[in-house]
Amino acid sequence: MGIRHKKKLKRKAERTGASCCSTEAKMQEGDQDTFIHSDILPDDLSEFLDDNFLVSLLDPNALDNVFSSINMDDISPQTETPSSLDLIEPKKPPGNSKKRKRQRREERTCTNKKHTTKKARATGQPQPKEPHTETPFLLSSDAESGQNPGSGRTDLPDTPPKILRFYPPPAAAPIPIQFIAIPENSGYQLVQLPPPNSSVIRLPLPNTPTTPTYILVHADSPPCNRQIPPLSPVGGTVAPILMSSSPPGSLSDTASKAVSSSCVSLRSPSCDQPPVKEPPQSPSILDICQRVKDYIQAAKSHMYQLCLEMEEGLSIMSHYVEPHVSQREIYRLGKSTNKCSDKEFSITGRTHRLKNSLQLNQIFESSNEGKSRRCILLLGNAGMGKTTLIKKLCLDWSKDSFPQFDFVFLLDGKGLTLTEPVHSLQTLLLDLSSIAPCCVDPDEVYAQVLAAPKRVLLIFDGFDELRDYESLLQTQEKDCVTLLQKDSKMQTFTVRQLYSAILQRLLLPGCTLLLSSRPRGAGSQLLRRVDALLEVCGFTSDNIETYLTHYFTDPDLRASAFECLKSSSYLQHLCWNPALCRLACMVLEQGRSSEDLPRTLTELCHQVVCLKMEKHARGSTVCGSAQTQTSADSTQDSPTELSKNSQERMLRRKSPIKTRGRVNKSKKAKELGKQEDDKNRHNLSKNGDESDSKDLLLQLCALAWEGVKANSSSIPRDRTIPTKVKVFGMGMGILHPQNLRRRLSNEDNRNLEKKRVEGQSEKKGKDINSADCKDLILVWTCAFLQSYLAAVHLSFSRNVLDRSFLQALPFQTGAKCRRRPKKEELELTQRIVVGLLYHKKEKLQHLHSQTETVFRNTLTSRQGLAAKHLAGLSYSNLVPAQVLELCNYVYEASVSQESSKRGAGGTKLATQLAENLPESLRLNGVPFSPPDVFAMKDALRRGGAEGRNFCLDLENTGIQISGLRALMSLNNINSFRACIADVISLWEQLEQSGEEELLQGAVSKFHIHPLKATQVCHIAHLEKLVNIHMNKRLSESSQLSHSILADGVPAVKDLHKLEFELGSEEGPLALPKLWDLLPGLHNLQHLDLEESKIEDEGAEKLAMVLDSLTSLEVLNLSQNCIGDHGVKKLALALKDLPKLHCLSLYSNEISDEGAESLAAVLPQMPSLTQLDVGYNKLQGVGAQSLALSLRDCKKVKTLRMWNQCIPYGVFERLQRQDSRIL
Repeated sequence: MGIRHKKKLKRKAERTGASCCSTEAKMQEGDQDTFIHSDILPDDLSEFLDDNFLVSLLDPNALDNVFSSINMDDISPQTETPSSLDLIEPKKPPGNSKKRKRQRREERTCTNKKHTTKKARATGQPQPKEPHTETPFLLSSDAESGQNPGSGRTDLPDTPPKILRFYPPPAAAPIPIQFIAIPENSGYQLVQLPPPNSSVIRLPLPNTPTTPTYILVHADSPPCNRQIPPLSPVGGTVAPILMSSSPPGSLSDTASKAVSSSCVSLRSPSCDQPPVKEPPQSPSILDICQRVKDYIQAAKSHMYQLCLEMEEGLSIMSHYVEPHVSQREIYRLGKSTNKCSDKEFSITGRTHRLKNSLQLNQIFESSNEGKSRRCILLLGNAGMGKTTLIKKLCLDWSKDSFPQFDFVFLLDGKGLTLTEPVHSLQTLLLDLSSIAPCCVDPDEVYAQVLAAPKRVLLIFDGFDELRDYESLLQTQEKDCVTLLQKDSKMQTFTVRQLYSAILQRLLLPGCTLLLSSRPRGAGSQLLRRVDALLEVCGFTSDNIETYLTHYFTDPDLRASAFECLKSSSYLQHLCWNPALCRLACMVLEQGRSSEDLPRTLTELCHQVVCLKMEKHARGSTVCGSAQTQTSADSTQDSPTELSKNSQERMLRRKSPIKTRGRVNKSKKAKELGKQEDDKNRHNLSKNGDESDSKDLLLQLCALAWEGVKANSSSIPRDRTIPTKVKVFGMGMGILHPQNLRRRLSNEDNRNLEKKRVEGQSEKKGKDINSADCKDLILVWTCAFLQSYLAAVHLSFSRNVLDRSFLQALPFQTGAKCRRRPKKEELELTQRIVVGLLYHKKEKLQHLHSQTETVFRNTLTSRQGLAAKHLAGLSYSNLVPAQVLELCNYVYEASVSQESSKRGAGGTKLATQLAENLPESLRLNGVPFSPPDVFAMKDALRRGGAEGRNFCLDLENTGIQISGLRALMSLNNINSFRACIADVISLWEQLEQSGEEELLQGAVSKFHIHPLKATQVCHIAHLEKLVNIHMNKRLSESSQLSHSILADGVPAVKDLHKLEFELGSEEGPLALPKLWDLLPGLHNLQHLDLEESKIEDEGAEKLAMVLDSLTSLEVLNLSQNCIGDHGVKKLALALKDLPKLHCLSLYSNEISDEGAESLAAVLPQMPSLTQLDVGYNKLQGVGAQSLALSLRDCKKVKTLRMWNQCIPYGVFERLQRQDSRIL
């Protein structure tokens, strides 16, 4: 039975060996398909590829029925194109055994003919020609263009493959398995795709005459008709390529249902052209059905309207200035593998940031390593333009600038306030996305989003800090995760759960995420998931000039604004922040003189708030005058007034005639009286309006302080606020209504806001949220103005107790206060509080409604509390970031007091800071903005007036080169340290401008000892500095620097310690540059290369440069995979280091051979006192060699060489012989 079954398999393999399946062929199974139960076939058939596995595993009768059911005669020749090809499997009625026997006899005849043909080929005889019509294979594009089907060619017959139904256990749906046979001698190539097309099994049958390979693939649904780009054949033959019917990431609804089916696609051979690898075709919008296309176009049009306006009165098209976006590096801290689990982002120098600058169209491009960016983190402080940049990206997408995305959804962090579990992923994307239009067919659009997640961009905006994302990355409940993965359309989830599932890649795992946040708070979990880290670095001087040019359309006003801005240095530094630049333009727009321009952040915010109040008051006055005039006109037309006028006319007729002079006098008196009444009425109305405005402003200040304490830029939905306060805040432009659901267009939004401002939507006793939309929240338009209003409440409100005021001041002591996370709005509020307390008292009248005496007493009391708190600070306990904050606080107080010309509190604070400021200011790693540079310079200048000198460490602060020059040029700066590339750029600028004195000081004051390289760029910059030191000039054409650098660079000469802390991942990238620069470090005493993976090759290169490091005293080569070959090269060079006293080769791969080479040179190293070769691979022979050589080394104090490879008892015996062995 087994032999007969094998023969049947051979015949069947010969008959089906040339059959194939076209990519666009459609299969229709018969009513009764042959099936095999799941307990017959193993899970992995690829492990049973021997001669008899089919016979042993499959039921012979069932397999015989499978192959015998294919009737070749019932299949008519096909001459149509594959797009219209429809293969129908013949039915197999039960009980028709005679017909099946007749079919078998016909099959034997066909087999005999094939053997005859093979014999003819072997003997060289001509083959008999049989009439047969081949089915040409054409691409769907060819079929649509009307090309002749006969022009194509194929090497495979049109026999349809048989579909075998594989039945799992009962009550489960059948799994159709498709057999495709490919002869091995045909040169065909089988390409197995990654999941979900990984269910391809190759079954070779070696005993069959033609030795075909049977391929089992799923045949769940017929392949869809889709245009497929041609691929090059292999070896000039036709290759059936297993591929999905649609490229990943661009699947239509039909294609997404058929994505699990693997289809065979034929390619026409081409012997004339060499094989060319086609690039992967990016999915296009043409693969999407028309209704979804219409929605995408509607979304782009809607987004275009929403994103045109940056803020009130400013358009992106006319006022947008592209900020400087830099890619920051993510590196691992520390050498230990335990510390390497936490990723941190680095703060690099200005030159390195400019080098890593990106344009907007480069944000989503792959990195240099070819890694795709699927999760991008955009960092930037408050007001740096993150939201505006996102609007610009959305606007560019609406203009087809990012064709790789079909869908863009903007999700706001304020949506987390929606706590009701009534949402699904579909409603989240199509309803809660603030830029999504109304969707007619949400189910079809949602299906397309799920089918092509790689063509979806999700933008998360409105998150204040990194810790907000960290809370969303916490592990969710198991039941919730299971429910999310099972059916994301169920409207039973909260917004937080959906956000968390998206960030954790449980939903839409292939989409691209763009996350914006401020660089505050811990974000270790988030940084591990990020592919790219971008930073918005603010405006440069050219950006500020461009912004002012766009803002001021009047040439005269523009020229005046430029002149005033240049005369105010601090205001120009504040314009580094785009939001503050906007506020500065509002002040410059008033055309004030240079003396009236703000000199502090407090004064700038104060003037802007006053301008907004005046503008709001004028608008209210105009509306009130219009209403008064309307009521007066209506009163004149009333019947009472008509009757009164008629009576006056009758009395005049009866009275005697008066002279013209008396008549004129009476008219003038009436007119004067009317004007006086109008004036009194206007003054009363004005006083009432001012009083109301003050009360409303104070209520806004209280709301702002609540938001600052909660670290929120929005007012909670459940916070009950009087309608007048809301209308007042929106009328001033300080508050902005935002709908958490689908956002209205700009025109609709302006109409709605206009109605609110005019009071048409006011309802007494009701909330605007409930009147208009339950999902409407109020958002603070500017973080600086929110902090200013919060500072007003904290400084002057009688509801704030002294104890609460002291707790709100900066630099609180105690463990609880130290653990409290820093908040940007709170730091701004604290800075402005100090500035307000020392501000001009006459300018603070708009900020309180108290009497003069009460306000003066409150102000004096708060000044005393703040001064006492700052005076009691212990400067030695302040961290570098707090020292910089203190400089800003003192600057706000001192400059405000100088402007007010009253009191001495601010001056005392400045003098105290100058006297107690640490002489060594180590600000390494503290971000330095231009306003910070200005405040630090003021503090250092005051310290110089007290006769004090300072040393500055500004490395990894991101300080601009102009700021570096401003600090370095102070006479009381003894030395400074900064990014090497920035210092070299400063030198080049000074040389070009011919400032020899400043260049001399910049070269002599600069130092880099000790140097800890934690980034690859650090080694690259050091190499450039060493080259300058060796060449003794900045460039070949330099003349000025040649005289200054005649003795080299002092910083290089004074470098005694170099720590190479890049780790095993980044270290090998920088090692080639390190070997090149080491010969220039003649005075280097300490070289630490621990865990740098230098291996034997690196050890050999290090040995070649050690002869130039004659001052080297400590050499650490631990954990570097150095073997015997590397140690031999090092041993020959180590004996030439006369001052080396500490050598560590801990945890390498040194065996007995390497230990013997070390033992041979130990007596020739007279200064060596410590040697560590522990945890290597040396055994008893190597240990004994080192111990024997140790006898001749009297200065060696310790020799560490223990490891588990030394035989038991040998190490103990050596320790007893010499106590220096550890």
